Amino acid sequence: MIFRTAATTAALAIVLAIVGAVTGPQWDPVPVTEHLEPTTPDTTIGGQPPGGADPVGTYDVRETDVTIRLDGATVGGILREPVDAGDDLPGVVFVHGAGTGLATEAFVDVAADLASAGVVTLVPDKRLDTYTTRHRDYEAMARDYERSVDLLRTRPGVDPDQVGLYGESEGTWIVPVMAVEDPTIAFSVLVSAPVVPPRQQAAFAVDSYLRNTDVPHGVFRAIPRAVGMAIPGGGFEYADFDVEPFLERLTQPVLVVYGTADPSMPVEQGARQILDATGPSSASGGADVTVRFYEDANHGIKIDDVLVPDFPRDLGAWITSLPDSATAQPQVAGAEPNQQYLAGPVPTPRWLGNGDLLVGLVLGAVGLLVLGPLVGLAGGLVRRLRRVAGRPSAPAGLAPGFRAPLAGLGVGALGTTVALVVYLVAVARLALDYEKDAWVVQGGWIGVRLVGLATLVAAALLINRSAEVRTARRAAADLADAAGTGVEEGRAGALRVARGLTTRVMLWCVVAGAAILLVILAYWGVYQLGI
Repeated sequence: MIFRTAATTAALAIVLAIVGAVTGPQWDPVPVTEHLEPTTPDTTIGGQPPGGADPVGTYDVRETDVTIRLDGATVGGILREPVDAGDDLPGVVFVHGAGTGLATEAFVDVAADLASAGVVTLVPDKRLDTYTTRHRDYEAMARDYERSVDLLRTRPGVDPDQVGLYGESEGTWIVPVMAVEDPTIAFSVLVSAPVVPPRQQAAFAVDSYLRNTDVPHGVFRAIPRAVGMAIPGGGFEYADFDVEPFLERLTQPVLVVYGTADPSMPVEQGARQILDATGPSSASGGADVTVRFYEDANHGIKIDDVLVPDFPRDLGAWITSLPDSATAQPQVAGAEPNQQYLAGPVPTPRWLGNGDLLVGLVLGAVGLLVLGPLVGLAGGLVRRLRRVAGRPSAPAGLAPGFRAPLAGLGVGALGTTVALVVYLVAVARLALDYEKDAWVVQGGWIGVRLVGLATLVAAALLINRSAEVRTARRAAADLADAAGTGVEEGRAGALRVARGLTTRVMLWCVVAGAAILLVILAYWGVYQLGI
């Protein structure tokens, strides 16, 4: 009995492992083989502050709240001006990344530092009535931010020909669009730029975070299956936005900035792609690009929540010394980046690439698991009421040895699904906090798979017991035929897996619901071979 159960369990596990492997793409990112090597660790432009550049802190800063009128909306903003810095000053409009929206909370340090170095800065609020998780139109957002450029150009003391852009993270998909649509924009600063489309960047970031968290190899299978599928409910068309055609048409000077401790961005690949896209062979004939890497700096060019001091120094010197600083050598400088894998196209799942289908299957399976016991309870209640009323009812119920494994199958499938979701949420929290916890990461994955294995044991017991009942029924029928008599009705009923309509409905609801969940669990890697 034990051997049969073990063998059947192993067979089920192998089948589910194969199903999981063939129903979706694997994850095999390409390692970076040619690293971008900075010429010097010194990030200053030309090795020293360009002549005439005022250092950070030279001027007091005056802050003014402004209102920016857009098509169909208005947003606020904060204008920061250097006091007594003279006229014909350069200006910068800041373009938000995905994690910021209010001018009072974004770019506070760098905008103030730049203003104190003689640059007029404008941080507008992000327009949020057309910006949601599911819908973002980067070209429309570029047109909205252009209104801030127009406003800054009209400010007293600002040279309208020297107004440029500063974009961070998601904002670096918008800035090149603005610079192409308005060639009079003087320059662009791209900070922590993904460069690759959002879907590719998301997969890269998840991969990087998971590697830092030391998750088991099998968990990586979820990356293309989650990021590559069509998100439930639709939307997210912006996930495949490609900024490359806009980069190729840039003509203005570009400053590219990364922190080497930013796990979410392809820092080397991004810098290299910008250099290639703006090279002499580009559609526009090329643009001057300067690249700087800051050691141990994060996505916001900060260390321990403090802006790296060299960054605003270099940024202010580069802006106020244009056009000379655009071609100052070295072109690439700073700390050595160490990107391990390339961000690349995300495979589309073959079978469960439609998120609506996946959600529908999970909800349907859970519904079956709930419906089955309810039908069984309702059937039992009806039979009890008939007996109380003195009315006979047909025999019903499961054959001996079926109730426990059937319950184990249903509860186990549902429990494994819940355990997997809880595990993934726990790992995501660790990954986003850039932390490690072997008990959660390794122990949790083993726990999920053990619960999944226990569910297969219940399925094996159910299959084997069903085979035993059918074998006994067949043997009884053969003996009855040999004796020239039929199998007695009571005896025949006792040799059925399930007697009564409601019992059969309950049985098949639980089996079908559990089977669907097991296939989905296999899809997400719970039953894959190895760790």
